[in-house]
Amino acid sequence: MFKKTILLFALTFIVSHHTCANDSDKQKSKFRFAFFTDIHLNKGDNRCFEGLELAIESAKSKHIDFILTGGDNVDIDVLGKDRKTARELYQRYVEVIQNAGIDYHVTLGNHDRYFGCKKTNPLYNEGMFEKYISLSYYSFNNKGWHFIVLNTANSVVDEKQKRWLAEDLAKVDAETPIIVAVHVPFLSVYYPALEGEYRSDDTFSNFREIWDMFAEHKLKLVLQGHQHLYEEIKTLDVQFITAGAVSASWWGGAFHGTEEGYLIVECEGDEFTWEYVDYGWEVKK
Repeated sequence: MFKKTILLFALTFIVSHHTCANDSDKQKSKFRFAFFTDIHLNKGDNRCFEGLELAIESAKSKHIDFILTGGDNVDIDVLGKDRKTARELYQRYVEVIQNAGIDYHVTLGNHDRYFGCKKTNPLYNEGMFEKYISLSYYSFNNKGWHFIVLNTANSVVDEKQKRWLAEDLAKVDAETPIIVAVHVPFLSVYYPALEGEYRSDDTFSNFREIWDMFAEHKLKLVLQGHQHLYEEIKTLDVQFITAGAVSASWWGGAFHGTEEGYLIVECEGDEFTWEYVDYGWEVKK
């Protein structure tokens, strides 16, 4: 009787321990993050920084692990040689990021580039972004998922970036779920929806070539910006989401029905769900 009791206790402990371990692993792999795209911080009288801070607080209230942006963080490509304003906008944005109290990963957009200097200047094109924020393409991991941030701001992924991507993917297990963030989209129906025509500038030019580089990997989700519309496209087992805009119509109200908002993505195991969140910012007349 004593031996049977010990055996029963041992089996109960093993089953109980295994169940707890599975629950722990499941909880460990579950996380949320926010995707902010097209923020368009500028020096206009439009309360844009106030709007961004409101969006950050809204996202943090949803118990996220981090914020990932989709580009067009600041509007500096239109500033000409006004380097002072460009620097001020980046400096102020960095302050917001540092005070956010949460991890923050940034994607380069076409408006984040500076052209008010010679091409040989380190600040030219993405140079100012890289000075103040980070490299314009990079990767990171979170709870079993691999995130890749690409630079599509020039409407192409160049040879140097392609080599980097190949090297990065070579280090990623084929069963690891992958999320890619870009600014100019892989896929979009912006122009057909709004203007009734297909145009090449809906996407970056070599999107198919870059997509094919993921053929032996588990690419699950591509998060996109640039268009300010909310779009969902699911094809070839990849979900593409163009996630509206934090600024909607450049801080002027809804853009063709897409309100100021951001995406919340929840990952568990190798699956995910998402929700577009209107964070409550209103234009003051």
